[in-house]
Amino acid sequence: MNLILFGPPGCGKGTQAKKLVDGRGMVQLSTGDMLRAAIAAESELGLKVKDIMARGDLVPDEIVIALIEERLPEAEAAGGAIFDGFPRTVAQAEALDAMLAGRGKKIDRVVRLLVDEPELLARVTGRFEQQGRPDDNPETFVTRLAAYNKQTAPLLPYYGNTGKVREVNGMGTMDSVAAEIAAALDEVEA
Repeated sequence: MNLILFGPPGCGKGTQAKKLVDGRGMVQLSTGDMLRAAIAAESELGLKVKDIMARGDLVPDEIVIALIEERLPEAEAAGGAIFDGFPRTVAQAEALDAMLAGRGKKIDRVVRLLVDEPELLARVTGRFEQQGRPDDNPETFVTRLAAYNKQTAPLLPYYGNTGKVREVNGMGTMDSVAAEIAAALDEVEA
């Protein structure tokens, strides 16, 4: 099964993806985690994207598409992928569909985590104070949220027309959100 977790920065996609990795054995393909790892390793890619991410801007499509394509074989071997933070644009969604189709696969479910933006800002501010992630500071978060709303929101009609989208209350407890996601996935497997 190939799943997209869809929602704004800080909505809990990563937390829920980790629950699915543990519970269902899927592979989490988090572009954010991959890019942060490249920055920490000071790789060529990391140096290229460090300033982009620090400003809260979206990393260019060709970079994130290449990252995903590189990890697809691992996800296929595990029985499926959780796309976390990807796709973020219609161009990325089209590239993902083409990559998967070329491998005889498709997106099976899109789960949209619905959140309250002021509550989300409070959540991210707390995470910044606890973990110190530079892309989580409140000023950068506002920029990331604006970029999400402008560039990623068009994915709703793109996937909405497929009948694959299920909306989940992302403001619930971690367990209640996980239960709603599990129910959405079980519909596909039934």
